[in-house]
Amino acid sequence: MTESVPVLIVADEEMIPHYSKPGDAGADLRSSQALTIEAGERTLVKTGISIALPAGYVGLVHPRSGLAQKQGITVLNSPGTVDAGYRGEIMVTLINTSNEPFEIAIGDRIAQLLVQQVVRAEFISVQSLPGSDRGESGFGSSGRN
Repeated sequence: MTESVPVLIVADEEMIPHYSKPGDAGADLRSSQALTIEAGERTLVKTGISIALPAGYVGLVHPRSGLAQKQGITVLNSPGTVDAGYRGEIMVTLINTSNEPFEIAIGDRIAQLLVQQVVRAEFISVQSLPGSDRGESGFGSSGRN
C-alpha cells in the first residue's frame, strides 16, 4: 500500500483534490472560476484551495495529459512548485497552444497536484568538478536514440 501524508486544506468540499483512479500519482485540481482562454493566451486560474504541506514535502502542479493532447491546454511553468511554507491559494498558469478559444467552467479539472518528499542539497564550492562520461556536452549530445 502507498504511504499517505496528511495535507491540511482550506477549500469548499467540491474543490478538494481527488485521485481519479487507484494508483494515480496526481490529484485533480479544479477551477474555481469560469473563464475563457483565447488561442495563444495564458492566464492564471484560481483553484479555491490553500494547503499546508508538512516540512520536507513539495506540491508539484502538472498538466493533465488529456487537456494537453486533445485541447492544447497545458501548465506554462510545468511543473509549478507549491513550497511547504506557502499558505496562499493555489493558482495554475494555463496556456492555450491551440488555435481555438478554450472555455473553463467552475469545477473543471485543469491540472494535477503531486505531493513528493524533498531532499535539500548542500552546495559545496570547489575549484573544479570531477570528470564524467558526459563531460560538458549539452542538449542533444547523447544521440538520437
